[in-house]
Amino acid sequence: MQIKEASLKAIIEAAGWINQGKLIAFPTETVYGLGANAFDGQAIARIFEAKGRPTFNPLIVHVPDLETAQELADFDDLAIRIAEKFWPGPLTLILPGKSDNGISELCTAGLNTIALRVPSHPVAQDLLRKAEVPIAAPSANKSGEPSPTAPIHVKDSLGGKTDMILAAGKCTVGLESTVLDLSTEVPVILRSGAFTKEDFAEYIPDLKYVNETTNSPKSPGQTLKHYAPSIPVRLNAIDIKQDEALLAFGSTKFMGLKTGGAAADLPVDQQRNLSESGDLHEAASNLFAYLRELDHAKFSAIAVMNVPKSGIGVAINDRLERAAIASNQ
Repeated sequence: MQIKEASLKAIIEAAGWINQGKLIAFPTETVYGLGANAFDGQAIARIFEAKGRPTFNPLIVHVPDLETAQELADFDDLAIRIAEKFWPGPLTLILPGKSDNGISELCTAGLNTIALRVPSHPVAQDLLRKAEVPIAAPSANKSGEPSPTAPIHVKDSLGGKTDMILAAGKCTVGLESTVLDLSTEVPVILRSGAFTKEDFAEYIPDLKYVNETTNSPKSPGQTLKHYAPSIPVRLNAIDIKQDEALLAFGSTKFMGLKTGGAAADLPVDQQRNLSESGDLHEAASNLFAYLRELDHAKFSAIAVMNVPKSGIGVAINDRLERAAIASNQ
């Protein structure tokens, strides 16, 4: 496994490796993805093997633009309007797949739909255009772990199971893309993310969230054991035990220890603050990295302060709730 700064030379090399059936970890604006040629079934199988991922869980296929996406899926007028407005960006669309699109059935989990995204990150765009093939890419980590938002997270999670990591610093959004299902009569959001139902209100006034877990997911992120640290996660904490780690949001002025004292006086390695100023976008970009940093056996649990359920806070709480359920099983 090689870690290379995402120079033009490294991107061209990575694109060649994609076409040879190799796995390339690369940055997007959301999280780092583990990419393979979406036409190559054997390469896609390597993704599942590397992640330890259930094969019934579909993968998002990344393409450079709407025109390429239209070669793989059927777009009605609504889908075109939404794609033109929100792509490139942190939005995945579930659409009816074209029967002759050549995409490996491992990507679609045998469904007649396909999950498509046009990322805005310049490295992802360059890689897609140099490779000249659609790239299937789930998050570049072992299945069930918090998603990687920096190259070191990929290295720590996957080690030598990826052939190259294109390194380009920290992801700006820090949460996986919103997944909007437009393949059914009534559109729904299957996974919350940076774009919320309010963003789509002009196009779909009665849009609903369907953030439910299932053993037959139509979208990545619908399985229960997802985003889970190895120690329990305790939500909506108003105080903290002496042996717990603290994942804070906003001021910790009134956060105390059950045994007496202030949470702010905990050792540096025992606390992280998603955003001291209460900025939800900053919190989203820090979420997975901080969960990883607090995930140590020396702590009995991670106590999480309340995060408002508004805007991107809906997506943050979705990830935290899944982490809490899975880590406490």
